[in-house]
Amino acid sequence: MPNKVRQMLLMDDHVCPWWLCFTFDNPLRRLIHNPEKMLRDWIAPGQTVIDVGCGMGYFTLPMARLVGATGHVIAVDLQAQMLDRLQRRAERAGLQARIQPHRCQPNTLALSEPADFILTFWMVHEVPNQAAFLQEVRNLLKPTAPYLLVEPKLHVAAADFRKTVETAQAVGLRPIAQPKVGLSRAVLVEPAM
Repeated sequence: MPNKVRQMLLMDDHVCPWWLCFTFDNPLRRLIHNPEKMLRDWIAPGQTVIDVGCGMGYFTLPMARLVGATGHVIAVDLQAQMLDRLQRRAERAGLQARIQPHRCQPNTLALSEPADFILTFWMVHEVPNQAAFLQEVRNLLKPTAPYLLVEPKLHVAAADFRKTVETAQAVGLRPIAQPKVGLSRAVLVEPAM
């Protein structure tokens, strides 16, 4: 395999390449993962919510609709190409005023705004230091704010998901529910008091 192709496929050995996300962002996916239906119990108008690993905005755009005109969505991704595509899609949908694209760094989210809700969908398994990442997520949550952590069943074994949940508990996140999410392992947590 030519070296340039190999680099594109591996990226940094953890992060899904931006061009592959077109496969995740298609109309058929709504049959399995309907963002509005999945998130409406935890997102309300006027809230500040964070979509970590937002990609091209599959969840970000519906989150922007759920927070309404007075709400705010911080869309976080490591890859500039993802955020560029998200911005174009937000403009076409008329939602750009509600969405703040934020490019994080490989080792930090570099955010400080308190959140009413945080979503990480199919991305925590890509994080090399899950404890540091989950601590940073924990620090962003308001005292009773929920955080929905979802991982792909076909890619993350049950034992590995349990370890991630244990790590979340170790940094001060308390599991409160195990929502059913198609093709996924999921847990809803909140800051432990």
